[in-house]
Amino acid sequence: MRLKILHTEASTGWGGQEIRILKEAEGMRARGHTIAMAVNRGGQLVERARKEGFTVYEIPLTKKHSITALYQLISLIKKEQIDLINTHSSLDAWLGGIAGRLTGRKVLRTRHLSTPIRCGWNSRLLYGWLADQTVTTCQTVARIVCCQANLPAKRCISIPTGIMPSALHMEADAAQAFRRQWSIKDTDCVVGTTCVLRSWKGVQDMLHAAKLLEKHASLKWMIVGGGPCEALLKQECKNLGLQDLVIFTGYMDNPYPAIAAMDIFALLSTANEGVSQATLQAAYLEKPLITTGVGGLPEVCVPEKTGFVIGIKAPAELAEKALYLASNPELREKWGKAAKQLVCAQFTMEKTLDQMEEVYRHLIY
Repeated sequence: MRLKILHTEASTGWGGQEIRILKEAEGMRARGHTIAMAVNRGGQLVERARKEGFTVYEIPLTKKHSITALYQLISLIKKEQIDLINTHSSLDAWLGGIAGRLTGRKVLRTRHLSTPIRCGWNSRLLYGWLADQTVTTCQTVARIVCCQANLPAKRCISIPTGIMPSALHMEADAAQAFRRQWSIKDTDCVVGTTCVLRSWKGVQDMLHAAKLLEKHASLKWMIVGGGPCEALLKQECKNLGLQDLVIFTGYMDNPYPAIAAMDIFALLSTANEGVSQATLQAAYLEKPLITTGVGGLPEVCVPEKTGFVIGIKAPAELAEKALYLASNPELREKWGKAAKQLVCAQFTMEKTLDQMEEVYRHLIY
């Protein structure tokens, strides 16, 4: 039996959370399910989802308009004959959960962030009474939610956002062309990252590691992405005198050639991380990894198998591990191949869809 699923999203931004909603919706539609969305007015997901042919309702998912939003949610649930509601952000989880209870629909709460939830009655209501099942994007968060919301393990499970291998295919010489574009020599070893440049992504630690290794002229550092901290990070790079060693590419619509051009991939997040898409992409492209132990990062960067897990805010440790990998090309190749095998086995979008579909069917049947 095919399901009619409603996704709710109060966030107006565009990032990993919204991308997962859209990709999952596309995958479920391809499997025969009907998808509708209720998105906060002005949300960037609205037009992107409509462009892909989805029915999208713009609803004022704000505290100020909660009563109006609840009424509209109930109305569209009945109109679209929705079977199941999948909520994604805090406010729409409350409203979607209440609408589900009032209309007799099952509710799935997807929690994308790795930040702790509130303890006490708040979490027990939101994750217990207002949700029939919770899905997180990494195992660490699933355990935290179960503990803080007093849920049995089966009520909160991890289903990471998988990658689509077909999207990572590129021309055979794309990596070399990218290295030539940035004057990177064949003998250079590039440690790189790709992320939105926010304070908690640990890019500053990468700069300080580069400073510690500045005498190793063949060790280059690449930072792919833009964001609110871009100007500050560039200024710090200049203050440290690292302009010849550190490359800032800025935001790239297609970062895959840049990732393919790296020899080592690092993500040094200090908070808010699930199973990182960038890390999965780098792993699929056979890059050995260096990450912190935040959130779901160690699920991909498996210590001594696909990479090194280091401490938070530990540039000296990053410098040590980066230099070790730079000096051991055979180990880089071994760990890179193991990283791709891990992704193919556990972290593809097809795997995500299989697991989500099983959750949906379990809730309905």
